[in-house]
Formats: sequence, structure tokens, C-alpha cells
Amino acid sequence: MGIRSLTRTEAERRGALLTVERYDVDIDLTGLPDGPEVRCVSTVAFTCHEPGAETFVDCAAEVLAATLNGVALTPTGDGRIPLPGLAGHNVLRVESVQADTATGEGVHKAVDPADGEVYVWMSFEPDEARFVWACFDQPDLKAPHAFTVTAPSAWTVTSNSGEARVEDLGATRRWVFPDTPPLSVYNTVVNAGPFHEIRREADGHDLGLYARRSLAEILERDADEIFTLTRQGLAFYGEVFAMPFPQRRYDQVFVPEFGGAMENYGCVTWSDVFLRRATPTPAESELLAKVLLHEMAHMWFGNIVTMRWWDDLWLNEAFAEFACHWAAERATRYTDAWASHLADEKLRAYLSDQGPVSHPIHQPIHDVAQAASIFDNITYPKGASVLQQLMTYVGEERFRAGMTAYFARHAWGNTTLQDLIDALSEAGGRDLDAWRTAWLATAGTDRFSLERDGESVTLVAADTPRPQVLAVGAYGRDGAALKRTALARVEVTQARTAVTGLPSSADVLLINDDDLTFATTRPDAASRDTLFRTAAQLPTAISRGVAVATVWDMLTTGEATAAEAGRCVTEVLAAETSDAVIEPYLTMAANIAELWAPPGERAGLTAAVAAVCRRLAADPGRRQVALRGLARTATGPDDLAWLREQAGDDVDLHWRALVREAELGDDVSSETAALLERDPDPDAWVRALTVRAALPDPAVKAEVWQKLAVDRTVPVQAVRQVAAAFWRPGQDELLAPYAERYLDSIPHLHHGGMIPAMTFTSHLFPPHAIDAAYVAKAQHASQEAAPVVRNTLLERSDAVSRMLRSRTRAA
Repeated sequence: MGIRSLTRTEAERRGALLTVERYDVDIDLTGLPDGPEVRCVSTVAFTCHEPGAETFVDCAAEVLAATLNGVALTPTGDGRIPLPGLAGHNVLRVESVQADTATGEGVHKAVDPADGEVYVWMSFEPDEARFVWACFDQPDLKAPHAFTVTAPSAWTVTSNSGEARVEDLGATRRWVFPDTPPLSVYNTVVNAGPFHEIRREADGHDLGLYARRSLAEILERDADEIFTLTRQGLAFYGEVFAMPFPQRRYDQVFVPEFGGAMENYGCVTWSDVFLRRATPTPAESELLAKVLLHEMAHMWFGNIVTMRWWDDLWLNEAFAEFACHWAAERATRYTDAWASHLADEKLRAYLSDQGPVSHPIHQPIHDVAQAASIFDNITYPKGASVLQQLMTYVGEERFRAGMTAYFARHAWGNTTLQDLIDALSEAGGRDLDAWRTAWLATAGTDRFSLERDGESVTLVAADTPRPQVLAVGAYGRDGAALKRTALARVEVTQARTAVTGLPSSADVLLINDDDLTFATTRPDAASRDTLFRTAAQLPTAISRGVAVATVWDMLTTGEATAAEAGRCVTEVLAAETSDAVIEPYLTMAANIAELWAPPGERAGLTAAVAAVCRRLAADPGRRQVALRGLARTATGPDDLAWLREQAGDDVDLHWRALVREAELGDDVSSETAALLERDPDPDAWVRALTVRAALPDPAVKAEVWQKLAVDRTVPVQAVRQVAAAFWRPGQDELLAPYAERYLDSIPHLHHGGMIPAMTFTSHLFPPHAIDAAYVAKAQHASQEAAPVVRNTLLERSDAVSRMLRSRTRAA
């Protein structure tokens, strides 16, 4: 019998029936150093508003014993334990064991290849706590949690509520944590292992950082930056939400084999790939800052105030994604955060919102399995951009006032969309019902263009537009550059909007200047080529980004060729002044050459990117990023020899160069072995596997596919890099069998939980060695898959379909 997914109807019934008073969870980790088992005893005190009624508790771990008010219970085998004949007040006790800590959900055991030490982490969103202990696994049954953890004596244990009382038991220690505030079960956490720990006081908070011992040196290197960002973020959010973070202790735990980061209250868990083995690039440093601020924003959006059901997931994720850019720009040194958002995440959202998985930001969610499928580009970057537009629409001060009222009114409770809209409407002094319907309940992307008629300029929507405020900038020639001569803000309420205050004779009229809204734009026929030619001459990272976004969108819809888009982006790269967007644009330019260009044009576009990289490498501030770009696009022995010379002692760059050399067919086995020997990175074996993945060798392809896709021995955070090296252009004959194996794997891609499902589904999907018929076959096969697999596959296959059309388009 399969594990059942909780439906909305079931959650509403259970939520109305019960009030959970508290959880006392006793966790035994002493079996993990030598085995796979985590043992738990979950004791839940709760009241029932209809004595005599029945319900169920979630538990997908193996149940060893279960009692309700002292009476034995029998699990049904579907991840639930029936609870019949409820009393007014009840005590449930369930003893369980989870033995699948290698590939299962909820809890994971990782062994550090550097020293053999064992680390364990737990991560529960959306409903994976039930795989570890018995609980009412839905967001609106919040309760205090008291964790008691028994672990090997050399281990440190972290959890939500901070300072534990530690009892020495000889070979083991018992960690007794204070009660948490009322939390949804998915916001709780326990992490453990022989961590390296750093602590610091900042503005009344006790801040902690943890990582595996083999990464202690890197954690020490990055600690000042992480502590600074943490202090800045806590101060900013405490001020703008008029509610300081209410707990003194705030920990951040970097763990191996983890995907992304998770916002557990007071104890954020991170993938330790964010502790870069090489010195971080500007984009990597900014990404760490934005992820840190995103997870921190969840302390308010998600933990203190929690959505009632998963249809309001965007209340968590879109707000956290918006808030991290807002905070980065206002409170940290990353003042171009919105520009990098536009250059990367927002472009992905535009593509997703015009494809088969487009959906309203707020939509009905039938069950939790469906909820797992909307952790996507609509909920995150589109949602963040829509909230940026909302702040523009109502004004920042009124927006802040609405947030203040929202948190004051709903702290430690659960909310719906209407609660937020009410707070913002009251503070903003304008009815937001039409705005809510247009932006949150309606899928799709607005598209705007301009009409010039004599001295008049009219903003024209391709369809009925959403209510919004946006800007149009006028730019005139200033020597070799363009200078903004006027900016007009307009409030859009209908398909045609007169724009006043702009000279119609301007060299460039830029729609959505300052990037205030979520909408694609198009130049008129007369100015199309001017936009492509002059994008690099615009004066700011945002204005250039808006132009690049238009060019990119035209490429994805077949209105521009890869050659046109590639030339535009490489010209912008050569002129760009913001470090925040250099790396995204280098990635875009390389992707255009590799994935979008017809085969006959690929080499020329790749060489153009390589040439830009060599020029950028002359700038010390861009040298590292440029050399990495060259490692991806090196055209032959000359580029590779120059790259090796420039790399010096940079082990990371040597690995990247070896991947390219392997792809080009060189025998790099001895160089790979030598580099593996001298690389201190505990995960260097993944770099060596990445080199092998790129080789045009049938035996090696078979070996890598087995490790990557079948055995899943590659850590989830490294799947992307290994898969990208595996699926190389020009290797179609070798790769074709694995395209078919991907189809065979679709029914099993959901195994391991939401993050692995999304990762394997997306990155194993073949971008080469396929045609349109294959894409249709994959889309058909996905219809019987788990929702998270189906949506991820449909989104990725739509992007690949667009690439295929671009490749076959005449230059």
C-alpha cells in the first residue's frame, strides 16, 4: 500500500476537530554511526472539540508501538494511524523507527569522505516530518515542540529553540531543548554530528555557524561575512516589520548532501556547497547573501505567521524572495540585488509563465503532493516581482505599514491571502480586490509595446492588462553612450495608455524602465534593431537588464535568432559595470551558443564568448569569473593552454578546464588523477566524475549514468554539474540511449522527496540527442508521474522545445 497524501478536505476537517497542545519528541541517533536507524518516541497532547469523533495521525516511519490514552493502536500501512473514539483531552504516544536514512524522506545520514565522520540532518517541507515521527503534518496545527535528542558523545545537536541542557551519559549525551514557540511541524528541525562551531554576539542575538569539521577552514574564512549579513538582516526585518526576531539564538547549519536551504525556525539548514571551496565570485557571494536573507525572512513569513494551507505557499516563498532582494539592496553591500534578479531568476519566471506549467500565483491545492509541485518559478521569482510591483502600486511606506499590521495581528497564528490583502488595503488606502484577482488569481504575463505618432507616445498592451504602475524611460545619445533624458511613470488600467512627458524623437524609449513590474516588452518594428544594437550603451545595470530581458524573451519565442541574441549579450558583457550581473550574462551567452544556436553557428558564437572572456580576464575584479567562462567555452588548444597558464594554483579552474578538455576528446586521465590527489576538497571525487562525464566515450558514459541516475551516489547538490557535463553537444550518437533511459526512469523520479525529485527530473532531461517527437513522448509519459515530477518535466521540456526550434531556425 502506498503512502497517502493529505488532502485539503481532510486537513480542514482535522484542523476544525483538534487543537494540538504540545509535542514531546524523544529522538535516538545513537544507531547512526554504525547503522541507518533513527528511533523516535513522539508524545502528542491534544484536545478534541467533538468527543467520540475519530481522525488519524500521520506516521510514514515504521511504527513499533502506538497508544491513544493508553489503548493500543494499529497502523493502516498507508502512512497513517487511525485515532478512534477521541476524548476531550488526549495523549498519543508513538514509537517509530526510520531505517531509510540514505535515500528516504525527512532525515538523511551523510558520511564525509574526507574523514569518515557521520552527519545527520532533518528537513520536513512540505510534509516529511511524518517520515521520522508521528505528527499532525499540516501547517495550521501549530504547537510548541520539546525535543530530547540522544546522540554520540562527540556530536553536537542543533534544534529550533536554542540552548539545550546537555546530560553526559558516558558514550552518549542527551540534549534537552526548551520548548519552541507554536510552530508547524514542517518548521522544526534536528541536525547532528561532530560539527565545527563558531559563535558571535550581535545586537543582543547569539549567532551560531556550524559545518562539518573538514570544512572548518572555509567556515572560518566566511564567518565574518555571514555574521555581518545575519546582523544586517535581523536589524532590517525587525525594523520594517516592527517586530524584532523574538528569540535570542539564531543558528545556521551547513550540512553535506542537502539541496538548497531550509528556513527552520531559529536554526536554518544550508547545503554546504554554499561554503565555496574556491574564493567566491561576486555572484556567488551575492547568492549566499540573498539565500541567507530569504531564509531569514521566513522567520516572519512562514514561522511566526504561517499559511493555513498550501494554496497560500506564495505567502511564504514569494514574500521571502521579495524580502531578500529588498533587504539586500537596503541593508547590505549588495545594492544591485534587483539587477541580478532581473538577469537570472526573473527571466526563468518569464519563460515558465509562458509555458505549459503556468499557473496563478494563488490557486487551489487539492493535496500536499500537488503542493510539492508549485515550489517553482511562478511561486518564487514571479511572486517576488509581483510583490515588488505591489509595493510600487501602494507606495513603500504604506506597504510597510500593512506588513506591520499583518504581523501584529496574526503572530504565531495561521492566515490566508485575504488576511494579507485586508492589512495592505487598510494601510494603503486603496481597494486591492481587482489587483488581487488580476495578479494572484490569473496566470500569464502581460506584454507591452509603444506606438509613436508625431509627438504622442502610447503604451499598448497585447491583451487586457493587469492594474499596475510602470515606467518608460527616454534615452538620447551622449557620445558613444546613451543618457536618460526623461522618465514617465504611468498607471495602467486599460489596453492603451497615453504616456506624457517623453520626447517621441528619443533614440530609445525603454518600457518597464527601473523594472517595476512583471511584464515582457517588445520594441516596435522600426526600433527593433536599434534595441539590439544599443542595449550595451544604456547607462545602468537595470536599464541594460530590461533591454537584455526583451532580447532574451524574443529568442525564447522565436522572434530573434541565437546569433542576434548572442551578439547583444556579449556586447553588454563587454560594457557592463555591475559585478552582480557579469556571471549571469556569461552563463546566458554560453547557453545561447551551446543550447540555442543551430549546429553550424555554435562554434562561432562559442568563440565570441571565449573572446569576451579573455578580454574580461584583464580586469582583476572580473578575472576569476572570466576564466571560469573561458573554461566552459574554450575553443581549442590555444584557449586551453592560455587558461592553464592563467589558472596557476587555482584548483577549481583546473577542474573546469579538464571538463572542457575531456569534452573536446583529450585524454585527461593522468591530469585528473594528479589533481584529485592534491585537491583538499572532501568532495573532489565529484569533480573527477564530472570530468569523466564529459568524455565522448561509451564505456565512461555508461559508468557515469549508473552512478548519477541509477545508484544516485552523486550528492543532490552536485547533480546539476555532473549532468551538464554528461549531456554535451556533438555527442548525440553516444547520448541517444540515455535519452531513452530517462523516459524509463520517469515513474521513479519522485523517490527521495521533493528536492531530489525536482533535481533529477530537471537536470537528467536530455537537451541533446532528441527531437520534437521525443519531447512529446516525455510529456506524455509524465502524465502518470507524481505531480512534482510532472510539472518539473513539463517546464523543462518546454524550454528544450524552444531550444530545438531555435536550433532549426535559419540564421
